[in-house]
Amino acid sequence: MANSLVQFRTEESTKIKASSICEKLGIDLPTYMRMCISRLVQENGIPFTMSLNDLTENKAVKAMKAASRIAKENDIADMSLDEINAEIAESRK
Repeated sequence: MANSLVQFRTEESTKIKASSICEKLGIDLPTYMRMCISRLVQENGIPFTMSLNDLTENKAVKAMKAASRIAKENDIADMSLDEINAEIAESRK
């Protein structure tokens, strides 16, 4: 499947705030945008809400941070999608 570049303009201060929130959630802004577009298509509408109100009790954020920590510890944090799929295929054998 071919990739497509999506660009839009926003105020610099808004981008900085959004990037800061994503960083606190353990992701970067481009990852967040890909998540939004993917879920928008899957749900055929606005699919979810994420907030920083209480990160200590947010199970999804805890799970994402744990997965990120484990990936870094095992030196697999920068795997490509093809590498990830190859690992999954290998583990299913």
